[in-house]
Amino acid sequence: MSAEPHHTLPPVRLHSDAELAREALGAPLFARAVRLARWAGPGTRVEVGGELAAAQLPEAAAALGLEPADEDAAVYASQAWRVAVDTGLVDVTEPDEDAEHAAEDAGVAEAGAEGSAYGSAAPGEDLALVTGGAPGEVLGLWLAALETVLADAAVPDLDELVDALDTGGEVDFGRLDWNPKREADFLDGVLANLYLLTVAEGGAGESAVPLPVLAASMVVPDGMGEPTDEVLEQVSDAMMRLDDQFRQLEPIGLVEFRPVDEDLMAEASDEDLTAGPSGAPAGDDEDVSRYGMVRLTPLGLYGIRARMLEAGVEAPAIGELSGKGADALLDAVSRFPESAAQAEIEQWLAGRELPAAVAELLAAARGDDEGAPLRRLRCQQALATAGPEAEPAVRAVLDDAELGGLARVWLAERGVGDVPAPDAEMVFWLTVDTIAAQLAADGETEELPLLIASLTAHHSGFFEQAWRVEHPATAYVLEAMGRLHPDRKAAKEARKAAFKARSRQG
Repeated sequence: MSAEPHHTLPPVRLHSDAELAREALGAPLFARAVRLARWAGPGTRVEVGGELAAAQLPEAAAALGLEPADEDAAVYASQAWRVAVDTGLVDVTEPDEDAEHAAEDAGVAEAGAEGSAYGSAAPGEDLALVTGGAPGEVLGLWLAALETVLADAAVPDLDELVDALDTGGEVDFGRLDWNPKREADFLDGVLANLYLLTVAEGGAGESAVPLPVLAASMVVPDGMGEPTDEVLEQVSDAMMRLDDQFRQLEPIGLVEFRPVDEDLMAEASDEDLTAGPSGAPAGDDEDVSRYGMVRLTPLGLYGIRARMLEAGVEAPAIGELSGKGADALLDAVSRFPESAAQAEIEQWLAGRELPAAVAELLAAARGDDEGAPLRRLRCQQALATAGPEAEPAVRAVLDDAELGGLARVWLAERGVGDVPAPDAEMVFWLTVDTIAAQLAADGETEELPLLIASLTAHHSGFFEQAWRVEHPATAYVLEAMGRLHPDRKAAKEARKAAFKARSRQG
């Protein structure tokens, strides 16, 4: 899977390995591969490449509980066999290629051949992992199976291949317009976008994504307003392509998929299947679902993340910071959405003695670097759920220039008495630090002007003193106040103060 190695995605909420392993074993295609691995024996005949001999397919289908007469039974059996071979669930001894050609040249009938034209198969060593392996080992088998299915999904459908056959029986790839790497990269990109859409909603993957939205994410150029007819046609083509690919990916447990309504395809023109500017067709939820809906399963989230990690992408998972220090925790969650940051913090606190954990968090929150205000905000978020046993550690920093304001807020929110009032210098410093943290966390949101107005309203002559605050972000915060303060006079005062702060800082 290709991706930018420096890019960090929002964290994902993963099920436990044990739960995921159970889901993997229950995936229909993987389960069929396991059954065929157990069925394989001395009489199993395989061709060059490890494929089952055609005459074996009805027997393999029967072993899967399928009716051999069913036209799809041979396809299911062949696909399951390929997965079993590729994952090591089955060991194959391929036939001698020269012997096979000699048998063909001699016109030896399959039924009368003595086996020289065929190889053999037997259950592989890895089959034992299905029942006796650790969850991680089962998931390793499933990931190998996923790679096989993804490779198959990137291949054009059979009708296209047949159409591209030349007179000599070879595939004319120029006519087919099929570039294997391009197709694999397209599917990787689709799955990466689906993963991002999933984790951006909180990491649990509870909502399905309309197929037009996913197709548009791959086709419509960034910044394009109204898509051209050519782009809309490309979106429609991508939808149909994805419809076929997700049908293939569902049996391995990667996605839950509602295909494009076949009646819709029969009734509608190409234009009717084309997505609008936002990537979603007009209409109510039921109308949208007719165009196809896809959702990564918990197992799918695990699988796509594993492939991203292998490609060098930073794809964090909630809970993986539990064994690290508070400095690593605050640095990481500073880049997380608020709900994900809270979930990570709660897991980090769960395995620690609270007084020591609070002291460690407060120590990690110190600093005058650019990321320090947001670290302190996340530290405050972490302390929000702490009980009375955290009070001694919090009181210990009351006189700290960087943490004293945070400590007073925490104690005041709990109604603790005998808390010394902050001096003016600490109040102004905390105001700058708070706004700097909010800007770092969410940017210039609609709510920020109200926060700015509230923080400055309690102090007459705020901007006359604020430019003197010894905080690295003073000028930056005052400039933001000058843009965002809802009162025009106050905004002008903020801009003047920002200029003074810049001059003072040199």
